[in-house]
Amino acid sequence: MTDAAKKTSTSTVHQADSHDLIRVHGARVNNLKDISVEIPKRRLTAFTGVSGSGKSSLVFGTIAAESQRMINETYSAFVQGFMPRQDRPDVDVLDGLTTAIIVDQERMGADPRSTVGTATDTGAMLRILFSRLGEPHIGSAQAFSFNVASISGAGAVTIERGGQSIKERRDFAIVGGMCPRCEGRGSVSDFDLSALYDDTLSLNDGALTIPGYSMDGWYGRIFRGCGFFDPDKPIGKFSKREKDALLYKEPTRIKVEGINVTYEGLIPKITKSMLSKDRDAMQPHIRAFVDRAITFDTCPDCGGTRLSEAARSSKINGINIADACAMQISDLAAWVRELDDPSVAPLLTSLRETLDSFTEIGLGYLSLDRPAGTLSGGEAQRTKMIRHLGSSLTDVTYVFDEPTIGLHPHDIQRMNNLLLRLRDKGNTVLMVEHKPEAIAIADRVVDLGPGAGSGGGEVVFEGSVDDLRTSETLTGRHLDDRASLKASVRTADGALEVRGADTHNLTGVDVDIPLGVLVVVTGVAGSGKSSLINGSVSGRDGVVTVDQSAIRGSRRSNPATYTGLLDPIRKAFAKANGVKPALFSANSEGACPTCNGAGVIYTDLAMMAGVATTCEECEGKRFGASVLEYHLADKDISEVLAMSVTQALEFFADGDSKVPAAHRILERMADVGLGYLTLGQPLTTLSGGERQRIKLATQMGDKGGVYVLDEPTTGLHLADVEQLLGLLDRLVDTGKSVIVIEHHQAVMAHADWIIDLGPGAGHDGGRIVFEGTPADLISDRSTLTGEHLASYVGA
Repeated sequence: MTDAAKKTSTSTVHQADSHDLIRVHGARVNNLKDISVEIPKRRLTAFTGVSGSGKSSLVFGTIAAESQRMINETYSAFVQGFMPRQDRPDVDVLDGLTTAIIVDQERMGADPRSTVGTATDTGAMLRILFSRLGEPHIGSAQAFSFNVASISGAGAVTIERGGQSIKERRDFAIVGGMCPRCEGRGSVSDFDLSALYDDTLSLNDGALTIPGYSMDGWYGRIFRGCGFFDPDKPIGKFSKREKDALLYKEPTRIKVEGINVTYEGLIPKITKSMLSKDRDAMQPHIRAFVDRAITFDTCPDCGGTRLSEAARSSKINGINIADACAMQISDLAAWVRELDDPSVAPLLTSLRETLDSFTEIGLGYLSLDRPAGTLSGGEAQRTKMIRHLGSSLTDVTYVFDEPTIGLHPHDIQRMNNLLLRLRDKGNTVLMVEHKPEAIAIADRVVDLGPGAGSGGGEVVFEGSVDDLRTSETLTGRHLDDRASLKASVRTADGALEVRGADTHNLTGVDVDIPLGVLVVVTGVAGSGKSSLINGSVSGRDGVVTVDQSAIRGSRRSNPATYTGLLDPIRKAFAKANGVKPALFSANSEGACPTCNGAGVIYTDLAMMAGVATTCEECEGKRFGASVLEYHLADKDISEVLAMSVTQALEFFADGDSKVPAAHRILERMADVGLGYLTLGQPLTTLSGGERQRIKLATQMGDKGGVYVLDEPTTGLHLADVEQLLGLLDRLVDTGKSVIVIEHHQAVMAHADWIIDLGPGAGHDGGRIVFEGTPADLISDRSTLTGEHLASYVGA
């Protein structure tokens, strides 16, 4: 080929290679203000900005949502009917999209049957392995599953054959691995009967102490009229038969006051209505009752393994499936590598790769029998990443929500390498991130702001990390922030004693946690921080815990309803106008009759995305017209809910609209940096950082002397960390004790006392490696935390 020909061939770009950008024009999801941005493909782009500036709305709510919606549309209408329906994001142009794989921070379901093994493919592969190689052979893979019960039966069946009905005897048997005693839960529950009733009283005198079981309600009418016992007789004097009927009677149809109803004993009824629910999903008063009334003990039959005796009897090289699931994953990977059987070679290869991925991503300290609900947000996110690490897919868009969450500075470099590996395979990587160490590896940065909520939603910077440093944006100014040690630390006024802590990987830890000061508990991921605090501190009296669990709320829930702010506001409106408080609830009597208080009318279009249109009757205000005629200091209830926290703080401070109870709640919301939030904004539109801070604001009102915060810097911008430190200081200065589980060096540097766990993760951790002031930790430099904190403060 001549030089001229070569030049022509290299300069001509094929049309198919010209689509190197994801183009977003006119995005208006949530608070985005008609923004346009172009994102390079096959590069790593970081989205930065203060919490609530619109990062998630752009990345998850616009780009990833539209990609997933379009992929769903490639399936048949029949299949789409079974899939979650997604609306098209409010955007003018979305061009150049590729398949999006979302790896978010959503905690894994806290179903008691869900474990790390069941939540990943690892448990299924291990079950197949034991069903093929286990000795003695006991059955198929389901014989090793604690979610499958063993059942058998026999009987006659009628078969239509050749125009005739033929009866045949059939029998069947399913061999499952579920422990019959605990039904695969690993623990058995027992009832403390003294928490259910006062046996010195009769039912009519109010003997039952179960929430909702009042004698004035429907339950009371059933218990009074059932005829199984005398409602005027003290329970302590019941005969054995009467007590059995009260406590254990199976569902029985009876007639009460001429109405057919079902009577059921207290224990089966409570088991169905309360114990079948996830504890975290319970209302606080129900949770308190369950904690008081139910005692959970390890199942004596299976020893907590959840598996039947038969499932535990089958072994490979002396190890049964319960032993394998209880191993630390890094140890399990080594055991699997020793196995060599040609008949299951593909299975062994896949299992080894998956287990090695756990170790590579920094989760080798977990075990497969670890309940999925106990994983932190960061651990859950990294567990979801595992299935993508060995993937052969390229030209995919991976979308990460703060991938460094829950990671010690020592672990962040490893995560950075994984993100770069995904990019270098030819994928587009988009990440929402706040940590400077992670932002540093980005090829391009898109900074949103300038503020949060209605003050954000604009692109304030696009370019390289170096250009961001010299920009005058909030992120650029704070990117190189480094905290310094406090000149003096507070002195403790007591200690919280922990003795013999052995939850998960802890090795009989003894520690005195100082009271009256700011204590930071730190250590590499998996070192035992959460196990120490959640297992030995959180359940104590006077301890208020603000964890990372998600806020549960529908689109009808908002900051005003979640924090309890709406109650004093409704009462103030009712008092000022001489009417009922229920009128000022859009979920009760005050709701617009046309949209039932939703503000919008939803039209379900089956497998197509539903359409939401603003209600014409109330114009989206959610309240009936008659309700909006009532005012408090010239404002109707819809105008109050449209206020920001800052505006409402001023409104309820004095004058005719002075409401001290509302003002106190609003002060706490402003304290945690949520001054920009609108009172009526749906909870479903809040970012992860906003949700955690609204929980903190709510629980700051609880009467507790010790506050436990689990990574409060989650989702916080660099500029907001300083405000958080000020809040923690104010809590301590008012006489509270604050214990923070944290990796952020700025919080460590600000602490009065540091407890460092390690030295490693899993069985290499679980010990206290340092206790003392931050200055001592830096001068000591004997731990990984000490090394990183010293370099952070420039010591």
